[in-house]
Amino acid sequence: MSWLGFSWEDPGGNRNEYYASDYFEYLYQFAEELVRRGHAYVDSLSAEQMRALRGTLTEPGKKSPYRERPVEENLKLFREMRLGKFADGEHVLRAKIDMASPNINLRDPAMVRIRHAAHHRTGESWCIYPTYDWAHGVSDALENITHSLCTLEFEDHRPLYEWFNERLAEDWTGYDGVKRPGLLQRPLPQQVEFARLNLTYVVLSKRKLIQLVEEKHVEGWDDPRMPTLLGARRRGFTPEGFRLFAERIGVSKADSWIEFSILEDCMREHLNEVAPRRIAVLDPVKLVIENYPEGKEEECEAPNHPQKPELGRRKIPFSRELWIEREDFSENPPKGYFRLFPGNKVRLRYGYVVECTGCDKDAGGKVTAVRCTYDPDTRSGTPGAENIKVKGNIHWLSAKHSHPAEVRLYDRLFRVPHPGAGDRDFVPDLNPGSKKLITAQLEPALKEANAEQRFQFERHGYFVADRVDSRPGAAKFNRTVTLRDGWGKSASP
Repeated sequence: MSWLGFSWEDPGGNRNEYYASDYFEYLYQFAEELVRRGHAYVDSLSAEQMRALRGTLTEPGKKSPYRERPVEENLKLFREMRLGKFADGEHVLRAKIDMASPNINLRDPAMVRIRHAAHHRTGESWCIYPTYDWAHGVSDALENITHSLCTLEFEDHRPLYEWFNERLAEDWTGYDGVKRPGLLQRPLPQQVEFARLNLTYVVLSKRKLIQLVEEKHVEGWDDPRMPTLLGARRRGFTPEGFRLFAERIGVSKADSWIEFSILEDCMREHLNEVAPRRIAVLDPVKLVIENYPEGKEEECEAPNHPQKPELGRRKIPFSRELWIEREDFSENPPKGYFRLFPGNKVRLRYGYVVECTGCDKDAGGKVTAVRCTYDPDTRSGTPGAENIKVKGNIHWLSAKHSHPAEVRLYDRLFRVPHPGAGDRDFVPDLNPGSKKLITAQLEPALKEANAEQRFQFERHGYFVADRVDSRPGAAKFNRTVTLRDGWGKSASP
């Protein structure tokens, strides 16, 4: 809650964090009252027998033989349930509504079950527990909730929500002829349904998420590829990005699918505003400037954020041997390639214009170094630096001053928009390229990055120092999102 930017406290300092377990005693006493009023009874059928009598969508249910138990017998059994005198499942408290109702949820639903298990908040105090349907509306009423927002699958539960609260709110005249007031105050809360959030390229089923973790398709609940808050935070997603996403997609009453790219765009939009710029070479190859004096070093300047001059500038060391991206050199470039190839000139961003003269290769033909010459009159920011016009602009790092670091290139966990569609197994739809481990070269300013500090690695995307594995002076970085959507609409990368 606090990470997302919300607080349980109101402006008056009251903490409004509530649990259904706060109301276990109320729920018990209210249940007794419904028994007295003839609206609930203790059933002794087994779960299997109850299912058999429940009926189907086209056939009505049948009444339990225990449905007409006398009130006093029901109260006695219910109190003994609370005292722990029965085994799990031996009895259950059910609402007495309508076994012929076309809404199956109204066919005498369970209200309280026996379960001899410790509760994480109440410990061993209770051995009977309310069902969700029974606790939901009553808890809302006790908390003075006006509107209870649920997803569409609870639409059929709304009549039950209202039935419970109406029975507790209405006046009642007992067998003794005494009129008693309702137990809940009006106006009663309303349940309002909306469509759940369905994201492409994601599974949100708890069962499937548990399977991903237990079968080790991911590395835990906080794996940066998981659609959990722990995973999203470790991935580098921001609370502001989530809030922007919620505002952008709005609320709907109709089921629909939201493209995962919209969530990514919201993260990009926020990170573009707040993330300082840094340089990282993810797939390094050496660039040797043949006419640059050996042993000479100088400093180039780069802005920390091009749209925010108030964030200042930083120094980037420059020397004879640099690291560049391997993809920024080609011996046989395709049409429209404006980076380094023999005879072509590019600008080293924040530095000089260089001209490629060739490359070195190993015995297998792999390029081990690219060679070039530089024009000393073209240093960025100096008079006349723009006299030589070039189309290519590449980033670089001084080989002497950069440092290696582990970088995790995360991508979408699934390779198709709707994993497991058509009742297929969703596991084969996992994206084998959802995580790639590389050793990159980073600029000196990243050496002391703190855990959860976010940056834009120029030309690559947004990255965050991992909040679990980073150490002082040895940050490990996770890719949050690329600079641009590389997937396209419903397409694999």
